[in-house]
Amino acid sequence: MSHISTTTTENRLREEIADIGRAFRLLGMAPGTSGNISAKLDDGWLMTPTNASLGALDPAAISKLDWDGNLLDGAPPTKESFLHRAFYDQRPDTGGIIHLHATHSAAVSCLNGLDERSCLPPITPYFVMRVGRLPLIPYYRPGDPALGDAIREHAKTHGAVLLANHGPVVAGKTLEAARNAIEELEETAKLYLLLRQHDVRTLGEAEIDELRQAFGAHW
Repeated sequence: MSHISTTTTENRLREEIADIGRAFRLLGMAPGTSGNISAKLDDGWLMTPTNASLGALDPAAISKLDWDGNLLDGAPPTKESFLHRAFYDQRPDTGGIIHLHATHSAAVSCLNGLDERSCLPPITPYFVMRVGRLPLIPYYRPGDPALGDAIREHAKTHGAVLLANHGPVVAGKTLEAARNAIEELEETAKLYLLLRQHDVRTLGEAEIDELRQAFGAHW
């Protein structure tokens, strides 16, 4: 019975990863073969394959890894799997992680003068509640293992980071929560770019504290 339950959960998550990938492609948030998605299992974790389009994922080909990084099933995983592992190692309650090269958040990641404590200001309560502070990770070439160490420094206290000249990585207690958070992040990045030449009202500390008390926001 336990094996049946585990298999059912894994199959459901494989389908969910494929569905989310298609949705991101339709939203224009996953161009080409960019971005990757993972989900935690009781006996390891699922990871989108290398050079795979998120809009055309085969659930059966999604990589399954053990916690030592060994491939158990499916196609070879993305070279950026260590970004996900950094969050899983530091946040045991994480159920899913998403990394995208979505246009607006990637654009913000290329700006000079960002606040390294949080690349986006508290423009809306939804960003504060669903994402929280978004620290900047310095630039590393794609696939550089040192990037995983840099993420690990922030992952214990932050559920999302922005990789300089690259894009965001977001962790959630569930895959759905990670999806909602990264979509909120992308919309906030769009608002931030639209408002850069305007006098913007951000949420004050008292308003943010109210969100902490009412919704458990991490800011």
